[in-house]
Amino acid sequence: MSYPPQSLIVRGTLTHSLLAQYFSALNSRFSLPKMDWQGQNLAEKLMQIMLLAFAVIAFGTGYLTASFQSMILIYAGGVVLTTLVTVPNWPFFNRHPLKWLDPSEVEKHPKPQPSPIVNSKKKPIKK
Repeated sequence: MSYPPQSLIVRGTLTHSLLAQYFSALNSRFSLPKMDWQGQNLAEKLMQIMLLAFAVIAFGTGYLTASFQSMILIYAGGVVLTTLVTVPNWPFFNRHPLKWLDPSEVEKHPKPQPSPIVNSKKKPIKK
């Protein structure tokens, strides 16, 4: 099956609603669980730690061997490894999924309204 389907093509271009249908079909076909907030934080920390560690290792190796090429290759390998660890949506990034309310539950539990701020200090009355 070719994408986009011929039924979605209108005079060589996709209209806005047809484009939305096209991406909705792709999303339902290839949908993956989304990374949760704690998973994003973990991925960010792993990325920073791994890149720093590979930079230090690459610099030390390059300095000791007096080889700029080995330094660049080690760091490039570290960047590739860091990308493979942090970019895909691995299951350990989805340990704390968010629980969203259905629209019917939202209607049953209205959003609380903020209460007005009451000043507890009384101003002295001047006579």
